[in-house]
Amino acid sequence: MIICKLADETQRIVKESTKDGQKSGFIPTMGALHDGHISLIQKSIQAGNFTSCSIFVNPTQFNNPADFAKYPSTLSSDIDKLEEAGCDLLFLPSQNEIYPPDFKPPHYKLGYLESVFEGKYRPGHFQGVCMVVDRLLKIMQPTLLYLGQKDYQQCMVILKMVSDLGIKTEIAICPTLRENSGLAMSSRNMRLTADQKTKAPLISTELLRLKKNIREGNVDSILEESIKTLDKAGFKVDYFSVANAANLQPVTNWDGQSKIVGLAAAFLGEIRLIDNMLLN
Repeated sequence: MIICKLADETQRIVKESTKDGQKSGFIPTMGALHDGHISLIQKSIQAGNFTSCSIFVNPTQFNNPADFAKYPSTLSSDIDKLEEAGCDLLFLPSQNEIYPPDFKPPHYKLGYLESVFEGKYRPGHFQGVCMVVDRLLKIMQPTLLYLGQKDYQQCMVILKMVSDLGIKTEIAICPTLRENSGLAMSSRNMRLTADQKTKAPLISTELLRLKKNIREGNVDSILEESIKTLDKAGFKVDYFSVANAANLQPVTNWDGQSKIVGLAAAFLGEIRLIDNMLLN
């Protein structure tokens, strides 16, 4: 596996490696890699792509500086996992390489998508996500961008940005990988205590219960029941909601037909966990 720290060199290697028509696949990460990340690498390799991964903890998407400071760093282990998976190239940029001194942050027109759920609780977060993904796509210029469905709203935001900017990269959204307990895989899980790790899967349990029991009509009572269950278990719930799967408009009364998704975010101690599940 080639490791590059400079954008120009990385771009040159990708172009050289795909000059005979091979497609390129790209997986952007913030490191602390787990099997969910590796599954995206594997999907790209299986598709026959020249496969690149980036590791860059992006400061512009953190609302809380303490959260940024505590984000887990496991670079040596990450490199081992990528090499074992067969990744072709790792882009490992510095902050100045992504945001040079003359960089002027653009504003992305995300509309309704940045005012609900994660957008509501983490104002400015999706502007930061778009900023780094836009920069990385300009550098990597991949044929395909692989994303995990665990960050459902983020996937929708990136789809909108790519469409609005006329970026030609195709986006492949891949299913959420879960631990045996049902807990959605996340780099933040590394920060959970042993006791918290036994409680954390309750979020996915409640999403599964929602999927099993949701019916046409008003959905408020079933959502309130899940919120109470999570509260009693020691979670501080930001939201546990149902939304239209295509546009994330909240759903209070379901028509029984439209595609819907359950979305959840809750703190367990100081760790904020998110999850989602397609309900039909």
